[in-house]
Amino acid sequence: MAKAGAALGEAELEQLQTLLDSVPAPLEALDVSMLDGFLCGVLVQPSRIAESRWLPLVTDVEAGTALPKNFDSGPLHALIRRRHAELDSAIGRRQWFDPWVFELDIDGDTDTEQADDSDGPPPEVDAVYPWVAGFVTALEHFPALMDRAGPALDDALVLLYRHLDPDDLEDADDILLAIEALEPPASLEVAVEELVRATLLLADIGRPVIKPSANRSAHRPGSKPRRPPPRR
Repeated sequence: MAKAGAALGEAELEQLQTLLDSVPAPLEALDVSMLDGFLCGVLVQPSRIAESRWLPLVTDVEAGTALPKNFDSGPLHALIRRRHAELDSAIGRRQWFDPWVFELDIDGDTDTEQADDSDGPPPEVDAVYPWVAGFVTALEHFPALMDRAGPALDDALVLLYRHLDPDDLEDADDILLAIEALEPPASLEVAVEELVRATLLLADIGRPVIKPSANRSAHRPGSKPRRPPPRR
């Protein structure tokens, strides 16, 4: 496991996005926000996912096809490993981390129209969608966490799934009902805080701090979401 170093600065984050954008077609790379959610989804799994399994999915989300031999993957992989190590350390210690969520450029007309919809969240909350989509991508490729289904898992997933289209969920009636009962996030800041909270709650399930007297029972398999398409 790579050691956690300094957090990526703004220039390095821009470099990372540029490198992801340079991945040649037909490979379909994640963007930086989806990458961040994806890494969190990988890191909360019950068993540690080998880098050889998750890293190729960053640059080819569907099949994990290897990069062309003439593509210099060194700088890209180095930045990805640094973020993976940073998140691994924070999640392992159950500490706050800053998700890579970026404010949307919302024009005044759209903002006014959606602001009048008192039943929904403010339009800026949509900025968390790519991060959540990345997390769900990890759950699709590595579903072991979903086998630990139960109320605690559902409570954590609600905080993520609430940002998806209901049609993206399969056999998740209980979760859908829980989502409907929640008040929408009051702001982007609140929504981002919920991403961190959900990640740490899922870490308690997937990679708990083991106590000698713990007696963990098995749960029934849980409902699995369909991965929503990335927004471009």
